[in-house]
Amino acid sequence: QVQLVESGGGLVQAGGSLRLSCAASGSIFGINAMGWYRQAPGNQRELVARIISGGNTNYGDSVKGRFTISRDNAKNTVYLQMNSLKPEDTAVYYCNVQNYDILYWGKGTLVTVSS
Repeated sequence: QVQLVESGGGLVQAGGSLRLSCAASGSIFGINAMGWYRQAPGNQRELVARIISGGNTNYGDSVKGRFTISRDNAKNTVYLQMNSLKPEDTAVYYCNVQNYDILYWGKGTLVTVSS
């Protein structure tokens, strides 16, 4: 079993920055990828950013150039640095970890960007 603890959400004005963190614990010997997804009210959950074991990353089109994902393997933690935030970035952000072939989800952290 894998436990995920997210932190760093909150309220920020447009143009501001936030950093999300997600720490994984438990049976985490086979983590292949870590990432962030988000879901706004009325919308489907969408990819924000993902980083795989080799360090390759991919981003959702709407956040490219503004968000940066990184990973601290020693701490089993993934970070999402979000800059130049826009009101349309408002959503619940979920941490996602692929451990072997199993996907785990965090409970989510709310990010609200005011205009």
